[in-house]
Amino acid sequence: MEAHMLVIVTLHFVAAALAPVLVRRIERRAFWVLALIPFGSFLWLLAPAQRAFDGDVRTERIPWIPTIDLHLDFALTPLNAVMALIVTGVGALVLAYCRWYFREGDLELWRFSAVLTGFAGSMLGLVVSDNLYILFVFWELTTILSFLLIGHNPERKANRRAAMNALIVTTFGGLVMLIGLFLLGHEAGTARVSEILADPPQGTTTTIAVLLILVGAISKSALVPFHFWLPGAMAAPTPVSAYLHAAAMVKAGVFLVALLAPAFSDIPGWRPLLLATGTVTMIIGGLRALRQYDIKLLLAYGTVSQLGFLIAVVGAGTRAATFAGLALVLGHALFKSTLFLVVGVIDRATGTRDLRELTGLYRSLPVLFVAAVLAAASMAGLPPLLGFTAKEAALAAYLDLGHDADLGAWGVVALVGLVVGATLTVAYTARFVWGAFGVRNVEARPVTPQRVGFVVAPVLLAGLSLVGGFAGGFLTPRLMAYAGELPSGAHAPQLTLWHGFTPALGLSALAIAGGLLLWIGRRAVASAQRRVVEGLHLPEAEVVYHAIIRGVDRLSIEVTGRTQRGSLPVYVGIILVVLVTIPGIALVQAWDEVNLRGPDNLLQVAIVLVVSLAAVMTVRSRRRLRAVLLLGITGYGTALLFVAHGAPDLALTQVLVETFSVVTFVLVMRRLPPFFSSRPFTAARRIRVAVGVLVGLAVGGYALVAANARTARPVGEEFAGPAHDYGGGNNIVNVTLVDIRVWDTFGEISVLVVAATGVASLIFLLTDRATSHRETRRKRVEASPGWLRGAGLIADRRRSVVFEIVTRIVFPVLMIFSIYLTFAGHNLPGGGFAGGLIAGLALMVRYLAGGRAELDSAAPIDAGAVLGGGLVIAAVSGIVPALLGHNAFQSGIFDVPTGLFGYEVHLVTSLFFDLGVYLVVVGLSLDVLRSLGGGIDKQGEESGEVDTDTGEVAIA
Repeated sequence: MEAHMLVIVTLHFVAAALAPVLVRRIERRAFWVLALIPFGSFLWLLAPAQRAFDGDVRTERIPWIPTIDLHLDFALTPLNAVMALIVTGVGALVLAYCRWYFREGDLELWRFSAVLTGFAGSMLGLVVSDNLYILFVFWELTTILSFLLIGHNPERKANRRAAMNALIVTTFGGLVMLIGLFLLGHEAGTARVSEILADPPQGTTTTIAVLLILVGAISKSALVPFHFWLPGAMAAPTPVSAYLHAAAMVKAGVFLVALLAPAFSDIPGWRPLLLATGTVTMIIGGLRALRQYDIKLLLAYGTVSQLGFLIAVVGAGTRAATFAGLALVLGHALFKSTLFLVVGVIDRATGTRDLRELTGLYRSLPVLFVAAVLAAASMAGLPPLLGFTAKEAALAAYLDLGHDADLGAWGVVALVGLVVGATLTVAYTARFVWGAFGVRNVEARPVTPQRVGFVVAPVLLAGLSLVGGFAGGFLTPRLMAYAGELPSGAHAPQLTLWHGFTPALGLSALAIAGGLLLWIGRRAVASAQRRVVEGLHLPEAEVVYHAIIRGVDRLSIEVTGRTQRGSLPVYVGIILVVLVTIPGIALVQAWDEVNLRGPDNLLQVAIVLVVSLAAVMTVRSRRRLRAVLLLGITGYGTALLFVAHGAPDLALTQVLVETFSVVTFVLVMRRLPPFFSSRPFTAARRIRVAVGVLVGLAVGGYALVAANARTARPVGEEFAGPAHDYGGGNNIVNVTLVDIRVWDTFGEISVLVVAATGVASLIFLLTDRATSHRETRRKRVEASPGWLRGAGLIADRRRSVVFEIVTRIVFPVLMIFSIYLTFAGHNLPGGGFAGGLIAGLALMVRYLAGGRAELDSAAPIDAGAVLGGGLVIAAVSGIVPALLGHNAFQSGIFDVPTGLFGYEVHLVTSLFFDLGVYLVVVGLSLDVLRSLGGGIDKQGEESGEVDTDTGEVAIA
C-alpha cells in the first residue's frame, strides 16, 4: 500500500530541516512557506477523512523491524481524521500568524521555525499512528520539541524553569505510559492499535497496563495533580500557546483516552479515575482563572479547566459522551486557539497583557474584538456557537450517566461537578472579555496599528466556531462515525441549536446565569477565594512539585556521598563482587550438568601452563614494564590457543591487538615510576587477592556452563553457504563481519570512533600534528638528513642507526602487507581490522625510530579526519545499495575481466566497508600515538624533564 500518511508526516520534518535556511534567506516570510506543508496536508486529508467517516478506514503498514513486530503502522479512523484535521488546519494558521507575531531581528527565529514545524509533524504522526511503539515515539518527540518551544528565550529564567517543569512532568508520565504500552502489547500479542481495539485482552495485567497508560494521558493533558506545568508554559511565545496548549499537544492525552475508551472504559478504575480527575481539574482550573490578571495566564488556567472537562466527557465511555467529547475537542481547538492568538495581537499592539492596564480596545481593535467575542461565547457555551451545541451534548450525556446504576453516585457527582465547572467557565470568560476590551478608569495605553494579516488567523478560527454552531447536521454523522462503535445510551446524540426545553438546556441556562452572577460579584468572590486559601493553608501544586524535586536532589546527593567515595578499587571491587555473587548462585545450581572435556593435545596443555605461569608472575612483579610484558605473554598464549583450535583469523587479530596494546602500555609507562609501590601486604590487599581469585574462578565456571548450555546446533554451521553465495567470499569470519552482521560491525566502529576521540581528548587537546610549533618543526624535518627525517631532531645518544635503517626498509613492507590483508580478507585470513592494525604498528615503528616529528612526517593528516573518513566510507557503502533498491549494506559481486590470459578479478562491494574499517583503525592508531606518544613527549619537553636538543632528562 502506498505510504501517503508517512509521506505527509515526513514532509513536515523535511520542512523543519530546511526552515533555518529559509529564515536566513527570506526572514519572517519563511513562515508562509512553512505553513504550506500543514495546509497541503489538511487539503489532502479531506478526501480520506470523508472516506473514514463513511466507514472506509485507511491503514498503512511499512515494515521496519519485522523480527520484533515493529512496523510503521498508520490508520485514518474517524477519530484519527478529526484530530489530524485539527492539527494540520490550526497548525497552518498558526505558522502563518508567526509571520506577523515575531519582530525583525529575532536571532532565535531560525531555530523556532524549525522546531515548531517539526512539532507539527510529530503531532500529526502521533494522531495517525496505529502502532503502540510508534505512537510512543511521536509522543516523546512532542515532549522534547515542546520543551524547546517553551524555552524559546533561554535567557529568561521563567522560560527555562517552565520548559524544565513541562519536560520532567510529561516525561515522567510518558515513561509510566511506556510500561503500560509494553504490557498491553504483550497481553494482546500485537502492537497494532486497531487489532488490540478489535479484540481487547482481559485480565489483571491488562487493567494495570491501561491504568498506567492513563497516567501518561493525564500528565500530558495537565490534569490534577500535574496541572501546574501548563500555566507555567505560558512563558512560551503566544503562537506556541495557541498551538501546543490549545489545539495540539495537550489534546494528546484526550486523544489517547478517546482512542482506548471503546475497548477499555469498563475496566475497574477507568471511570472513577477519569471522572474524578476531570471534574476536580475543571473546578480548580476555573477557580484559579478567576484570580488572574494576566489575560494569557487566565486563558491558561481556563485551558486546564477545559481539559478536565474534555477528559471527563470522553472518559465516560458511552456513545453519547464520546460523541460530545469529540465535538468539544473540535470546539475547544477553535475557540481557545483564537483567544490565544487574540492575546498575541493585544500584546503586540499595547505592550501589556495585564487586564488592569487595558481599556477601550473594542474601539481601537474592532475586528479583533468581534473575533474575541465569538470565540469567548463559544468557550462559555452561548448560542449559536459550536461550544454551545457541544456543551449541550455533553450535559445530555451526563444526565444519562446520572441514571446509570453501574456508576452509582459517580454519575451524579460528576454531573454536578461539570455544571459547577461550566458556571466558572462563564465567569472567567466574562472576566477575559471585559478585562481585555472593556472600559475602566485607567489611562489608555497607545495602541500600535497592526497589519491586516495579523488578525486573519483569529478571525478565521472564530468564524469557524460560529459556522460550527449551525453545522450540526453536517458534523453529527461524521462524529458519530467513531462514537457509534460504543453501546447506545438513553438518547441519540445530535448537535443542534434547539433540542426543545430539556434538562440539559436548563442546566446550561443555570451555568450561564450563575457564571454571570459570579462575574458581577467578582470582588466578593475573589475575597472569598483568598480567605479560603489562606484558611486551609493548602500549598500550591507547583510548590509541592518543587519540594519533591529538591527532596530528590538532596537524596541523590546523600546517596552519592555515601556510595561514591572516590576510590576506584572500591568501585571495581563492588562490581566484581556482584559479578561473582549473583550469577554465581546460578553457577552452583547448574554445575552438576557440566560435562568437562580434557585437552585435545599436549600443545594446548603447554600453552595453558605458560599462560598461567605468566599470569601469576604478572601479579607478583614489582616492575611495571616487566608486568606489561608478562601480561602480553598471556595474550600471545591465547592467540596460540586459537591457532591450535584452527582459528587463524582470531589468532592473527589477537596477536596484532596484543602487540598494539603492549606498545601502548610501554608508551604510558615512560611517565610512571619503574616500580609498583612497596606497600605492606595488608588485610585490604588480601581481600583484593581473594576477590581476584574468585572472579577468575567464576568467569571460568561461567564459560564452562555456557559451553555446556547449548541445546541447538550452532548457527555458524550454516554460514559456509551464505558466506560464499551471498557474501562472495570463502573466509567465513570476515564475511560474517562485513555482510552477515554488518550492522553490528558498523555500530562497533562508530563507538570506536567516539571512544577514540573522547579518550584522546581527555589526555591532550590535539591539533592535527600534536604540536604548537608545527611549521617550525616541519621546516626542521625537511632539512634533516638521514634515513628518517624526523630522527634528525633526536639527540645522537638516543638514536639507533640500525633501527632507522630497518624502519626505512620495513615500513613500506608493512604498509603493503596491511593493504594486502585488507583486500585478501574476504577469502583468506585478514580483513580491514587486521590490516588497519598492521598499518598502525608500522606507524608505531616510525614513531619509535624517529619520535613524534617522524610520525608527523609519515602521516601528515589529522587523526580525526582519518577516523571520520573511514566512518563515512563505511556508511556510504551501506547507503548506496539502499538507494539502488536493495537492502542496506547488501554486497554486489562482480567478476571483472582484466584481459590478461583470461584472468578475472573477483570484486565484492563489501570491500569498501572493509576499507572504512581499515581507516578507522589507522585513525585510532594515530590518535593513540599522538596522545600517549607525541603528546607525552611534548609535555616532557615543556615541563623541562626532557631537553629537546640533547634528549637528556633534566629532572629526575
